Amino acid sequence: MSGSVAGIRIPDSEMSRAAAMFAVAAEPEILYRHSVRVFLFAALIGQRRRLSYDPDLLYVTALFHDIGLTRSYRNSQRRFEVDGADAVHSFLSEYGTHGSDIAEAWRAIALHTTFGIQAAMPALTALVTAGVETDLLGLHFDEVDRTERDSVLRAFPRGASFKELIIEVFAQGMKHRPATTFGTVNADVLDRCDPDYRRKNFCGLILGSAWDD
Repeated sequence: MSGSVAGIRIPDSEMSRAAAMFAVAAEPEILYRHSVRVFLFAALIGQRRRLSYDPDLLYVTALFHDIGLTRSYRNSQRRFEVDGADAVHSFLSEYGTHGSDIAEAWRAIALHTTFGIQAAMPALTALVTAGVETDLLGLHFDEVDRTERDSVLRAFPRGASFKELIIEVFAQGMKHRPATTFGTVNADVLDRCDPDYRRKNFCGLILGSAWDD
């Protein structure tokens, strides 16, 4: 799509249009709309913070950040974030994107479920996570005002029961690789949605290690 939402222009380069077409084809609608909202919220926050970022790179990264949850990765045994990070690496490479930008996009996706460290990282990584936190957790409302939020939701609605449905979408993308959720918020998703899931415990792994002491 083209145009603007809440004062944010939707990137319309050849690369951005291709990324949007790819995301629409690969993702269920609830995940696609979430990804575009992540971009819009991230861009709004970037403006508030006066950060320098490439809108096309932010858009593509946001569109790819949950690609690893889609059907194409139902046999993967890696973390879905790494699958998405590798996918954006391959995509951006096709468009001659600078290596440092590709590396930052990879990092932004790989780390977007490990909250608490991204705010101290380069703009793209910080903003993708801030967009995720806004759309999923209702954070950063001091940086995205009510009028802007309403504009984003008119263009890309959350839909009825979004909170419950998006958790289920996350679970569907991870239930075949439960071990990969260790150490991230993804463990909470399977703990809620999969009755057979058993958390790994970091302290238990230390105490049960092969060391003799």
